[in-house]
Amino acid sequence: MRKKIKIAQNGHNTIYEERRTSMCELFGVDSAKKIPLNELLREFFSDGTEHPHGWGMAFFYGNAVSLEKQPQSAVTSNYLKQRLRAKIETDKMIAHIRLATRGTMDYENTHPFVMRDNYDRTWTLAHNGTIFESEVLEPFVAAEDGDTDSERILCYIIDQVNAAQDEKGAALTKEERFALLNRIILEIAPENKLNLLIFDGEIMYVHTNYKDSLYRCRKDTAIVMATRPLDRDKWKNIPINQLLAYEDGKLIYTGTKHEYEFVDSEEKMHMLFLDFANL
Repeated sequence: MRKKIKIAQNGHNTIYEERRTSMCELFGVDSAKKIPLNELLREFFSDGTEHPHGWGMAFFYGNAVSLEKQPQSAVTSNYLKQRLRAKIETDKMIAHIRLATRGTMDYENTHPFVMRDNYDRTWTLAHNGTIFESEVLEPFVAAEDGDTDSERILCYIIDQVNAAQDEKGAALTKEERFALLNRIILEIAPENKLNLLIFDGEIMYVHTNYKDSLYRCRKDTAIVMATRPLDRDKWKNIPINQLLAYEDGKLIYTGTKHEYEFVDSEEKMHMLFLDFANL
């Protein structure tokens, strides 16, 4: 579904764009220094009317995560309204607003999701999309706290990281972590809508395989990523079908270019409708 959405107001001129509304929305920041985020976050969360099933923010302090989320619309949350009135400056963060396609409207199903690996590294994930089929994720249905396909992705990542670290007998280096994430993306991207923001305490990973659904904007030392342009600055499409990794606002790794672009189909939209009807 496409809908005209107001993206900016300049005097008497209102700027609209047509965009998809049948998906969650992502927001992420990776920077070498703290930047102010109140205006960007207000604009991002203003889409809570169209994405009423939850909102969340994760702020990072080294390996520690401060997680704030609620299973309700961002525009009706009194907590979030108060939070956005206070000054928000940070160098690393992930935010999400949810339009549920899998999983009930509960705290456990609200993004972002956080897990620790067996060397105590904290991993945080937010997902925009749907897993339609993936044999490697099915065993983790019982392991997750909620019942979303998104949390299942993080469960699988942690399982694979732990297995690799057990085999190595030591924590993975950042190069090894990126290589492992790159392999996982190639495993689960076929036939699935896979827009992801992942932070491992050091690296911010980003991936999209859905055209015109994730953008980036350079702001001083920061790279800011969002499902749609959030202001009048120059936003560019994030390249699709390739895992990217940022550290302190700089692109440090690019993954394997794959061919698993997700394209909407009548069959998959019917599957989504049936899932949503059962929520």
